[in-house]
Amino acid sequence: MRHQTHDLLAPLPGTARQIHSFHFGPSAAKGKIYIQSSLHADEMPGMLVAWHLKQRLAELEAAGRLRSEIVLVPVANPVGLEQVLMDVPLGRYELESGQNFNRWFVDLSEAVGNEIEGQLGDDPQRNLETIRATLRNALARQTASTQLQSQRLTLQRLACDADMVLDLHCDFEAVAHLYTTPEAWPQVEPLARYIGAEASLLATDSGGQSFDECFTLLWWQLKERFGEQFNIPLGSLSVTVELRGQGDVNHPLASLDCQALIDYLIHFGAIVGEPAPLPELPYPATPLAGVEPVSTPVGGLLVFTALPGEYLEAGQLIAEIIDPIADRVTPIHCTAAGLMYARSLRRMATAGMVIAHVAGTEAYRSGYLLSP
Repeated sequence: MRHQTHDLLAPLPGTARQIHSFHFGPSAAKGKIYIQSSLHADEMPGMLVAWHLKQRLAELEAAGRLRSEIVLVPVANPVGLEQVLMDVPLGRYELESGQNFNRWFVDLSEAVGNEIEGQLGDDPQRNLETIRATLRNALARQTASTQLQSQRLTLQRLACDADMVLDLHCDFEAVAHLYTTPEAWPQVEPLARYIGAEASLLATDSGGQSFDECFTLLWWQLKERFGEQFNIPLGSLSVTVELRGQGDVNHPLASLDCQALIDYLIHFGAIVGEPAPLPELPYPATPLAGVEPVSTPVGGLLVFTALPGEYLEAGQLIAEIIDPIADRVTPIHCTAAGLMYARSLRRMATAGMVIAHVAGTEAYRSGYLLSP
């Protein structure tokens, strides 16, 4: 294992922070896997899974079972990790800019496309290597003027040439679920089975240039631009893995999730071994554009009547909003049938607040599909 330290731009004297990456695998590795956790710094289940993974990967490396380089970043957001206000962690948005830590990673698809236009040929492997080298160089030339930009660039540089990017997150109260692209789904489905994903949400471009999509979108856009002239493979598949809810931080669950990731990496070919049998897929993949963000028209005490992981019929009651002053009870129903995979941690709702997400089968939304 190699431990590397990456200094971030310090916003003030005496406030330097670093990203720590741990690199496993042989010197002549076949491929690269990148795994990070807690990019939203108040989401801890992935960090514990990453700690378990670090121990397992060291054992597998010592046993000579790693084919690929596996890069692990257990703490992907030291900036947000320090944001605690009056005992409340605030790790989703940077306080200075108000920006979501998992949005607006740099988009270099046009710049990379312009640079490689005269370099592509008939060999897909050579095209892949050309694009990766150009992307690495383009990211190396980028400069950061803020600590947040510095953190984003550091993470992109670490992951830009990986065959697979796994970004470990969690929701508020939720069952295990994941986000990936329709193009990558055939390769990601085994992960959904091993991790027990009760919802698998697919979109090529969900908006916001999130960490996982900043890689897949670049390859998709290059295929759109050059696909009729040159054979451009899918150079990176990315998955956001949501490891249940924020409170699900315990060793039994982390150990199960760690083993699921190891099983998937064996299945993928990054680790030598006999792949474990594939479990049943709990719920079929559905379009992210088919997710209903269920909101409340009024504020008040939020009392749920449905649990994460419950399949809902169209029009089913999922919660009540109670006004304890006027004694008004407002029922909240989902619109379409689907699996409620996540709900709010808060129990006092404000008018217009999204209280739950239901994965339906029919796409009906467009544009920006992510939560704020």
